[in-house]
Amino acid sequence: MTTATPTREEPRVQAAPAPAGRLRRVTRWWPAAALAALLAAPYSSLSLPGLLDGPIGSAGSLQLLALCLLFGALATGYDLLLGRTGLLSFGHALYFAAGSYATDVIMIEAGLPFGAAAVLGLLFGIALAALLGSVSLRVSGIAFSMVTLAFAQAGSILVERDPGGVTGGEEGRAVPADKLPASLVGIEHTVNLYWIALAYLVVTVAVVHWAVRSPTGRVWEGIKENERRVEVLGLRPYGFKLTAFVLAGALAAVGGIVHLLLTGGATPQTTTSDFTLSLLVMVVLGGSGSRWGPLIGGVLYTWADHRLGDLAGSDSVAGLPSVLRVPLSQPLFLLGTLFVVVVYVLPGGVARLPQRLRAAARKRS
Repeated sequence: MTTATPTREEPRVQAAPAPAGRLRRVTRWWPAAALAALLAAPYSSLSLPGLLDGPIGSAGSLQLLALCLLFGALATGYDLLLGRTGLLSFGHALYFAAGSYATDVIMIEAGLPFGAAAVLGLLFGIALAALLGSVSLRVSGIAFSMVTLAFAQAGSILVERDPGGVTGGEEGRAVPADKLPASLVGIEHTVNLYWIALAYLVVTVAVVHWAVRSPTGRVWEGIKENERRVEVLGLRPYGFKLTAFVLAGALAAVGGIVHLLLTGGATPQTTTSDFTLSLLVMVVLGGSGSRWGPLIGGVLYTWADHRLGDLAGSDSVAGLPSVLRVPLSQPLFLLGTLFVVVVYVLPGGVARLPQRLRAAARKRS
């Protein structure tokens, strides 16, 4: 009788993780790394030539970063309408301006402290969004967009006409320094304004994420895909759309209050439909309907708007031949060119870039 000799098992060689898997793990944790970098920014003396004028922790750099965070959050809130519910509003700037102007007027005319004025300004923005949204949402499609545009134009004209001298007309209205807390006035307190902008960004992202994942958010997605099907299920789309409209308007009103602090006043430029079009560009640039796309688009657009404006007025552009100097001296031309390039190179926005990289990694493996 012969016995079988046990065979020796070959050692198993663990396959190296695929490039796509490594890329997925990296992209999964980038928001936490970005937040850590933003928290450390005021304490950094690192210089980024070409990106910022001075060290990251300098007052000028923190002011620009705060504006980038503000508009990143504002674009995220606007995407509740466009990317999540399928509502193309051309009047979103109205609620941003409502928070800014209402807070300013209440502080100066009523003599209330900033905290109380900010709360009342927010309530005014919410009430305005509820009132105008209830009217605008009686129609849908392009008619809805035109109604919101009409309301925005009416608000812009009202601000420029300066009724009762409360809006400041074309000059806007500055906030007297003695009406604001001392910790929010002066270059030496720019870091405090930066913290407020960062807090606004975190709150906005958290609220939008919670709302989208809620049962109401799933109905918003259904309305975007097929509103008639939602009606067949026994739900009333009007109420859900109004909820999205008011929530987006409330977030915009808070953004207007933060903008009032960052710029030291309320300006009529924030009431125009062009301002809403800028938000639309931010959302499309980053990726409409994605979690991080509108935020990224808002940050990139705001940074490019400021930095390309400096480039357009620089001596290097002034020394070019007229055929190049004339278009390059226009910041809007540079922004438009950048937008067209991104749309063609990255359809779906910057937020789709990781997916494209993973797809390319899978093809190589």
